[in-house]
Amino acid sequence: MSAILHDGVVWWSIFATAVGFGGVVANEAGLVEVDLPFLVPDRDTMARRLAARYPAAGGENPLTRQAAQLLADYFSGRPVRFDVPLAERRFTVFQREVYGLVRQIPRGEVRTYGEIAAALGRPAAARGVGQAMARNPLPIIIPCHRVVGAAGQLTGYSGAGGVDSKRWLLALERSAPAKDDKGIQ
Repeated sequence: MSAILHDGVVWWSIFATAVGFGGVVANEAGLVEVDLPFLVPDRDTMARRLAARYPAAGGENPLTRQAAQLLADYFSGRPVRFDVPLAERRFTVFQREVYGLVRQIPRGEVRTYGEIAAALGRPAAARGVGQAMARNPLPIIIPCHRVVGAAGQLTGYSGAGGVDSKRWLLALERSAPAKDDKGIQ
């Protein structure tokens, strides 16, 4: 997968959370990947993981530092707005549409795959929405954990830790204030 992401220079940053260390990767176009902190116990392990996938990375840049801070804030329970550029060129038109809608789901709320498909004007495309979620390289920033099965069940989560991580993320969002005093979700 990383070969697809190498559109020139790539940068990455690491962020610390109570559940482990995560990583965020960007290129000139914007963010390309978030590596969730679940199951990564230390900074060195995450650094080795990112260095193996991106051996020619140019260290950090302002975007990776900003995204890493936003993700650390998110994992500490603070409401944040992920108003950062994404490297969307590698997404299909359908994925861009799905990801755009999913980014609008408020913190702590969920939508079903079918609801997303219907909102796109493609009510029969629930499986396609599920496939887009499974390919989401930017979990949390594109909050695919907020998309659930038809009966509200927590179904497949491709992020580290699987469905248990999805459950944990939703619990985190529901236990924290929905908005801060600036209206940030």
